Amino acid sequence: MPLGGGNKCGRCSKTVYFAEEVLCDGRSFHKSCFLCMVCGKNLDSTTVAVHMDEVYCKACYGKKYGPKGYGYGQGAGTLSMDKGESLGIKQEMPAPHRPTTNPNPSKIAQKFGGSDRCPRCGKAVYAAEKVIGAGNSWHKIGCFTCATCGKSLESTTLADKEGEIYCKACYGKNFGPKGFGYGLGAGALAHTQ
Repeated sequence: MPLGGGNKCGRCSKTVYFAEEVLCDGRSFHKSCFLCMVCGKNLDSTTVAVHMDEVYCKACYGKKYGPKGYGYGQGAGTLSMDKGESLGIKQEMPAPHRPTTNPNPSKIAQKFGGSDRCPRCGKAVYAAEKVIGAGNSWHKIGCFTCATCGKSLESTTLADKEGEIYCKACYGKNFGPKGFGYGLGAGALAHTQ
């Protein structure tokens, strides 16, 4: 605390004494100086929004720094033509539209977008039949099955090794730990000669 009795106000830079002090974002303000930078409304801890060293009410902060565009109106069914000049916002010209280039020469792929290939059958996988597992897109029916036993899989019941997918039981048998104490069931012991 500097000499003279108190901290300096974040708005008027005069001394703020304890009885009139409002703290916000590590700075002191007079109660009468703790106002929105745009509309001048009195602020409190529930209505303040801080940007850099400036304090705003939530409404003015949203208008100045919040999202812009369709769907961000100020109430039910409102459309505001206010571009924010009163808030110091300068309008930017949008960049010209540049079409993207698709390296896929297929006319159908250019029209509807390319598709992933199923690692099991090699055919295209479309959104309606796609399941993602082991970092690849698979056909839900026929291809998203265990490589060993053919059991149909879910994303929570699969295990993968080197790009191939397995049910947890087959994965454990083929790639899990071997030896005493790693039986296949409750107290199971396999004897091999």
